[in-house]
Amino acid sequence: MLRKLSKEERLQLMRFVCTFAWADLEVQAEERKLVARMADRLGLNDDEKKQVSKWLKSPPPIDSVDPADVPHAHRKMFVDAVREVVKADGVVTPEEHDMFQVFVQLVQPK
Repeated sequence: MLRKLSKEERLQLMRFVCTFAWADLEVQAEERKLVARMADRLGLNDDEKKQVSKWLKSPPPIDSVDPADVPHAHRKMFVDAVREVVKADGVVTPEEHDMFQVFVQLVQPK
């Protein structure tokens, strides 16, 4: 995640991460901690971190997380980050698993 991402790409990544944190309809403490660490690793500024906190209270709008919009050059990074949040609490629910599998299929290059 240390690659250079634009501000828009950083927030896009965090929208996906937060959306997957909500996949089982509840954001666990471990997921919150992971998201905070990701925000730090990405170098988010205070305003960006506030936005991420809002997404942890209420999921991002579904139309703001279109897998087709994931930059081709960063697809692996997005998949890895989403996988990390799905596994963060040590339990992968069927909803999380299915949602992740669909995401991976949609972002794989054709």
